[in-house]
Amino acid sequence: MVLSVSERTFTQEVLESPIPVLVNFEAPWCGLCKIIQPLLLQFKSQCGDQIKLVNVNADDNFKLATTYRLKSLPTLLLIENGIVRQRLESFRGREDLLQALEEIKICYINRPKTYKKSKIADLNCRSA
Repeated sequence: MVLSVSERTFTQEVLESPIPVLVNFEAPWCGLCKIIQPLLLQFKSQCGDQIKLVNVNADDNFKLATTYRLKSLPTLLLIENGIVRQRLESFRGREDLLQALEEIKICYINRPKTYKKSKIADLNCRSA
């Protein structure tokens, strides 16, 4: 099961998280959001406790949708130390999403777990 986050809990669960968080902005009416859910659950199981996965209902959390300038759903944001490191939107297909998730996994799974409050966002990872 994936944690659902709201505007009230976003800061604590995402921005202040000691580990990177993949935020899935979705909506109940979004067909593509339902289609990618199994892929995200598979990603979560592969990453274990090294990357957190949360869902945000964009319809119910309009301030967050506006803050992160959502153009389409689903939109995935990888946030580390309160900074958006990667943004995944407008998927061209299942394979495109799987490749982007695999690259995130490679960048984050086996790296040292030292977190500093850095404002530098260069992790040498591809941005989809």
